[in-house]
Amino acid sequence: MRILIIEDDIEQCAILKFRLEKEGFSTDVCNDGEDADYFLQNNSYDIILLDRMLPHKDGIAILNDIRRYGLTTPVIMVTALGEINDRISGLDNGADDYIVKPYDFQELMAHIRCRLRRPSNVENTHELSFGDLTYKANENVITGPNGSCTLSNKENELLEIFFHNHEQTITRKTLLSKIWGADYEIEDGNLDNYIYFLRRRLKNVGSSLSIKTIRGVGYRLMKEES
Repeated sequence: MRILIIEDDIEQCAILKFRLEKEGFSTDVCNDGEDADYFLQNNSYDIILLDRMLPHKDGIAILNDIRRYGLTTPVIMVTALGEINDRISGLDNGADDYIVKPYDFQELMAHIRCRLRRPSNVENTHELSFGDLTYKANENVITGPNGSCTLSNKENELLEIFFHNHEQTITRKTLLSKIWGADYEIEDGNLDNYIYFLRRRLKNVGSSLSIKTIRGVGYRLMKEES
């Protein structure tokens, strides 16, 4: 499990990182609001711990970016701003949970365990549609104008990411991290092979959707441009 801590208190980050890693989590730390964009767009996380008061970009702006990117990663706001209006603002802007400093570490762990037990997106168990394509992630099946076909497990994992982030560019690094794991050694060309397989599947079922290559960045699932 991988956690991103976005917090400007360097000493507090070091302590929290140490304690989380003792609990078995892999942990990245970001101390600046603007730097958070790099971590969010280039890595995949299971939980994000987000402070509100940060240099250059505050927690609410980061939270809005996270949801705008289409990321469904659970976000726990961990902040000294504990007034009722602060809590409402954080939750209304997309936070999944809200903890006020100071807090007990075991309380934080309980909140993390709670969030990890819940599916990050309830849509995952349902039939999804985009353009002329219907997708059943739990059955590895896509259906288009010309019929249906079954996907391999890796094709299914890849298409699920595209479906939940359609019309958005997803970096190669993010795709590799989400599907094969951040520490898994894999040849870069393997991703290109699965993109090719998926494009062929879309063509086979007669879908007009396309997976566009964003040169030097990644890929985007999009409707055919008229």
